[in-house]
Formats: sequence, C-alpha cells, structure tokens
Amino acid sequence: MKILVTGGAGYIGSHTCLELLNAGYEVVVLDNLYNSCEESLKRVEKLTGKKISFYEVDLLDVAGMEKLFEAEKPEAVIHFAGLKAVGESCKVPLKYFTNNLSGTINLLNVMEKYNVKKLVFSSSATVYGVQESPAYTEEMKTSSTAVSSPYGRTKLMIEDMLKDICAADPSWNVALLRYFNPIGAHESGEIGEDPQGIPNNLVPYVAKVAIGELDHINVFGDDYETPDGTCIRDYLHVVDLAIGHEKAIVKLNEEPGLVIYNLGTGKGYSVLDVIKSFEDACGKELPKVMAPRRAGDLPEYFSVPAKAEKELGWKAERGIKEMCEDTWRWQSKNPKGYRK
Repeated sequence: MKILVTGGAGYIGSHTCLELLNAGYEVVVLDNLYNSCEESLKRVEKLTGKKISFYEVDLLDVAGMEKLFEAEKPEAVIHFAGLKAVGESCKVPLKYFTNNLSGTINLLNVMEKYNVKKLVFSSSATVYGVQESPAYTEEMKTSSTAVSSPYGRTKLMIEDMLKDICAADPSWNVALLRYFNPIGAHESGEIGEDPQGIPNNLVPYVAKVAIGELDHINVFGDDYETPDGTCIRDYLHVVDLAIGHEKAIVKLNEEPGLVIYNLGTGKGYSVLDVIKSFEDACGKELPKVMAPRRAGDLPEYFSVPAKAEKELGWKAERGIKEMCEDTWRWQSKNPKGYRK
C-alpha cells in the first residue's frame, strides 16, 4: 500500500515515515521545507534501507499536487503539513488560516478528484480548549470559543470539515488523531526535532540549554495547584506517536467512516519533572529561572487513551526517561540539527 505523507520531512512526519517503511508500506512525501529539511528523509532511508519518493510541493500549489497524484497514485494520506506555533498564530492569524485551512481544502479536493478517500489527520489536544476535568476524553465537546489560539482553531475547523465530508459521503474513511505533547527522538539519534530559532516548546528548549546554546530555562509559573507548583502535561514519545499513525492506517482499511482517538500516555509530568529527567539524561544540573505565569496556560491536562488501546491496539510504551535520553542523544549528536 502506498501512503502519501504531507509534511513528511518534519519532526513527527519523518518518524512516521520510518515506522511506515518498517511496516512494509511504500511512502511518498510532500513537503515545502518551510520548517523542515530533506536531510531527515535521507536519514530515514539510511535507517530503513528503503526509498522515499519526495516532492517539494506546497499545499497551496494545486497543480503540483495533481502531478504528484498522477505520478504516484497514493492509496491513503497522512496529513501533517501546516503551521504549528501557537504564539505566532496569535500574531499573524491570517497566515495560519490561509496556510492550514486553504492548504487542507486544496488537498481534500485533489484527493476527491483522484478518488483517494482514506485520511489520517494530525490534530491536537488544543481542540479541547478548557474543560472542567483535566482528564481529556474523545467524548468531550469541542468549540471554537473554548480554543485559545488561531492555530488551535484551524485544527478544530479542519476536524469539522472532515466530519461534514464523512457525513455527506460515506465512502470517506478518516481518523482524527488528537495528540498531546510529543517529545523524544529515534533511539539511533539520527532523526529528531530540529526547531528553527528559539524553540517554542519545553523539551527542545531544555535541550538547547543542555548543549550551551541557550543560557537558562524559564519555568513559567511555580504557584499552580499541582504537587510542585508547575504545570502538568501528558508527554508522549514521538516514536509511540508515529506507531499510532501506522495503526490508524490499518484501521482505515477496515472502512470505519470517521474515528477519533487521543494519543497520549494517560499520565502527566510537571515542568520540573521533565527538567529533572533531562538533567539525569545529560548528567548535569541545568540553570533555570522561575518566571511569571504565561497567559492561557492550564495547570494540568492529560489524555485518556483507553479508546485507542481498545480499537487500534495502540498503547504508549516509552516513559519520560526514554523520552529525555533519546532527545539528548539526538541533540548531542546533532548540535546544529540537520544543518551542518
């Protein structure tokens, strides 16, 4: 079976390509390389001993996508491509709506034209917004007013579009994967997260401090109603996440219609828990500064992944120790990321 992976050269995309190849799928990647690097795919090919067909195409380029579909004839799509920085989306929302929404609409139109109606969509726990319980289940109601950023609203709008498409045309089979906080890297240290500029997320920021590229870690808020006063999140190893996408492809081959799954560990770790685990991995104490709370940060939330375990046969296998050790292996082997 041939799978098209949009955004496949990115962090989660490259790890997913590796797992797909290892599972026996053919892989085609579409990526505009805006925030990624083709080197990641070359390393995936080296690790697996298998080839990837790569197209440097933007989702706003309909003609380019049609050429890809004509040449490759994919049978299913895993859709990662999109802008993803929460803070940036609040500053330039129109850029996010244009890229994420228009790009996805173009992709869906091309898929329909070529009768490719199996899609795994890379969604996010951000679609839940603020809920009464920190334990997030797929049955919780989502609404655009509860979502705190334009980035999150693009994820929710795309989910709503896909729900409407599946309701109107039962021949579509779609999996919405809502995941929480992916971290870690492949155990080889050959592929990992390579953010450009100052990282937006905790673990890549901590990794930059560990190699001396940044001075210290800012801990935003130490007075939350949590055991150590810092925010608690559900961190998930990127390899476990990638395997979840492969499991979702298996599910789509059963023609399930529309399915929604949380991908997480079901366990929360605090900011200080993560920093301590990373210090254990790199073998030194890291400088940190307690800073004021950030607007919009919730004290705690984590996934309830029971549905994915029951219906996909998927469960996160790697803990915070492996997440931090694998991140440090990647960062120490590749201090400048993919760019030499």
